[in-house]
Amino acid sequence: MNQMLALPGPSMGADPSQLSRKAKAAIIVQFLLNEGADVPLADLPEEQQAELTLLLGNMRYVDRDTLNMVVSEFTNELDSVGLSFPGDMAGALSAMDGKISARTAMRLRKEAGVRQTGDPWQRLSALDPERIEELVMSESIEVAAVMMSKIDVGKAAQVLSKLPGDKARRISYAVSMTTGVTPDAVDRIGLALAAQLDAEPPKAFKAKPEERLGSILNYSNTAVREELLEGLEQDDQQFADAVRKAIFTFANIPERLNAIDVPKITRDVSADVLAVALAASESEPDQATAEFLLSNMSKRLAESLREEAAGKGTVKPKVGEKAQNEVVAAIRDLVSVGEIELLNPDDDE
Repeated sequence: MNQMLALPGPSMGADPSQLSRKAKAAIIVQFLLNEGADVPLADLPEEQQAELTLLLGNMRYVDRDTLNMVVSEFTNELDSVGLSFPGDMAGALSAMDGKISARTAMRLRKEAGVRQTGDPWQRLSALDPERIEELVMSESIEVAAVMMSKIDVGKAAQVLSKLPGDKARRISYAVSMTTGVTPDAVDRIGLALAAQLDAEPPKAFKAKPEERLGSILNYSNTAVREELLEGLEQDDQQFADAVRKAIFTFANIPERLNAIDVPKITRDVSADVLAVALAASESEPDQATAEFLLSNMSKRLAESLREEAAGKGTVKPKVGEKAQNEVVAAIRDLVSVGEIELLNPDDDE
């Protein structure tokens, strides 16, 4: 389609064979539109979009023989295509996204002088609320108001709740003043913000520092974990608090796991492991977790596990922690495949 629009040809005449490739492209587009097809014309360069629109506006009708000839020629041309390529460096970089290293992609993008393609607002909406908050705080109130109006409503609400009160109120008021903002201005704002993202150096780690450390401490024994956290609190209280929120251990299950998901855990963890994990629940938080799990599974299974746990007697700390970590690992596996979703403990604050 792009080639048919891009290549010049003779002007339209009565003889179908004398139709220009642009005119044939206009006929194909109108035919597809009449059939209800979703033609991604916005992907074409603006000059070709304008030229195509002018052609559609100037043409009146074609007879059925001409239409059949043009459609047949178009389908034959499509059938003869063995392989198509992006056509430019921007398209090639988008096609290779995730296949080549971020460092190489950034270098090629910079050398070619191209930005990342696609709708910039989709990229901005996909950012974490924390990253959007950083952008909002670095921009003017007017630009921030446009951002709040364009991104996902739920995410915009999260961002506003994190902002200082005065800043949030000024942005909220500015949203009411965006009625006269033109689409072109919104596009330019989106492109400018996306350009900031393109200019950022690639990061070696996707997860945040507190998330990475939290994942490590998840599999540390309780004594070591608490000792490290106490030391962190003395050095950096804010970071230590963030790490504590990122940690997900056996004791955190009641506040993070939805009660209706407990049966899925019992399906993926053997009864023997569950019994050991329950028998090892001596501390108050662990006992609360044990009761939470037992209260949200079938009565028959709960009674069976209670009896089996009681028969285990005193469980060695290492054995108990291993079983409890297996329960936590099963929950994390279910989260990673999207079968369950952990609750955010901050939602209740």
